[in-house]
Amino acid sequence: MSIIQSSFSPPGWLSNPHLQTIIASQCLKPAPVESDHERLELPDGDFLDINLGRHPGELVAIFHGLAGSVNSSYIRGVFQTLQQAGFRPALMHWRGCSGEPNRLKRAYHSGASDDIDWFVNYLSQRFPNTRLYGLGYSLGANALLKYLGESGSHSPLSGAMAVSPPLVLQEGANKLNRGTARLYQRHLLRLMRRQHEYKRILYPDLGLPVASDALDSLWKFDDAITAPLHGFKDANDYYQRCSARQFLPAIDIPTHILGASDDPFFTPAILPEADELSNNTTMELSSKGGHVGFLDGRKRWLDSHVAGVLDSFRQSGN
Repeated sequence: MSIIQSSFSPPGWLSNPHLQTIIASQCLKPAPVESDHERLELPDGDFLDINLGRHPGELVAIFHGLAGSVNSSYIRGVFQTLQQAGFRPALMHWRGCSGEPNRLKRAYHSGASDDIDWFVNYLSQRFPNTRLYGLGYSLGANALLKYLGESGSHSPLSGAMAVSPPLVLQEGANKLNRGTARLYQRHLLRLMRRQHEYKRILYPDLGLPVASDALDSLWKFDDAITAPLHGFKDANDYYQRCSARQFLPAIDIPTHILGASDDPFFTPAILPEADELSNNTTMELSSKGGHVGFLDGRKRWLDSHVAGVLDSFRQSGN
């Protein structure tokens, strides 16, 4: 539909993208989420752990980012904000991210739209008379956009929002392997290796490969671990097939994408042109904000903005 300039404008001391990213992730500590934890058994013998808001309202299926969980700062913040706005959040933990390793060799990745498809259909069947929206962050945003493009008009979602999506995975992997961004890569790899090794040791019969310290870049980790465990030839094949940008033209429900041009995880090369967006999609681009940051001081502007976008879908009847 269009590319619009965001109204987000942080105070001067918070204009640095690294401050936006790190303070939002590590320093803001919203109260723990009050919700019901449930385990959903999947047809393939695995499970998904979810956190469901306790108060009735239109549902928002939430998909967190890499190594995230219900305890992530941005999840805590938006969960509470959405409940205050009359929505009922439903967070899906990606396989293995709820604190307990999943049962199968596969786990999750940036293109795991099959689990999104299963989850949103589960919610639509469980709550048949309730409108349902989707919300994804980073890795979860990429997977959500991929799902939207694949499902077209068949999705039960009435609208969706994607925050800081990678869009072109190889660009993100390259950026995180250069300069200051390598610090983010090191942090993410530490979490990814720890998560994988916990599962490998707990379930030796799965025969999982070792996530050694030699896998010191996302490219190496995805080539040795992510790609072979999820049916891809190599990291390049995984990145090409799962990058969400190629799925944007096929999106058929109201969708809002929010990104920052100073995001330290990506480069401007990931950004789509206006003619790549479907008639139902708006790309909101901010010059500042970092990666899943968007702090306007001591508060996260992002949380209230997400609630406002989803409320606009609700008000329009979507």
